Amino acid sequence: MKNTPFGIFEYRPPTSPWLSVIYRDAHILILDKPSGLLSVPGKPEAHDDCLEERARKFYRGAMTVHRLDRDTSGIVVMGMTRKAHADLSMQFEKRQTKKTYIARVWDVVEGDKGHIDLPLGVDWENRPKQIIDHENGKSAQTDWEVIAREGDITRVRLAPTTGRSHQLRVHMLSLGHPIVGDVFYAQGAALEAAPRLHLHAETLSFTHPDSGAPCAFTAACPF
Repeated sequence: MKNTPFGIFEYRPPTSPWLSVIYRDAHILILDKPSGLLSVPGKPEAHDDCLEERARKFYRGAMTVHRLDRDTSGIVVMGMTRKAHADLSMQFEKRQTKKTYIARVWDVVEGDKGHIDLPLGVDWENRPKQIIDHENGKSAQTDWEVIAREGDITRVRLAPTTGRSHQLRVHMLSLGHPIVGDVFYAQGAALEAAPRLHLHAETLSFTHPDSGAPCAFTAACPF
């Protein structure tokens, strides 16, 4: 896949495995999305290949509840019925789900954990990039914790309490630690340190839309 800073790219989504299923029942479908694959179709016809379309070829009725950025890998839940889809969508809207991500960020992060509370808004001249916007931005919070320090790179676990576009990327950048391999926000050595964005949705917890039981799923980090 060839990237440019502002998202114009030659779309070559990975094909192996075509679809990675973690769990399925009559109500929910849990998938592990690879980096480089869109969650839903893009506007150009060439961008029709996406996680949603692949899922529907094997599981009729699968409906997208939430999305991961093209370059972010990891766990995604889909609804298999309209009722399940509506219930899961409401859980996301009311922030009743819990998510954690693994990221590798540039340079040595000082401290072991912290909380970021910085509002985000669109960088209109450089869409789809986002910026810290204290005047018009929407509230965004992220908890972070260091897992390991790996030379010039720090591995962290991120727990967002909001789900803004590019939230984790911009929040880590605000600390002076861009996520390595990030074509939107990393530069120089930080960009060249990884062949892809090193951001992975590791865990997702929610209430099962039919049984009401608590559910927790994990997708192993590939980096």
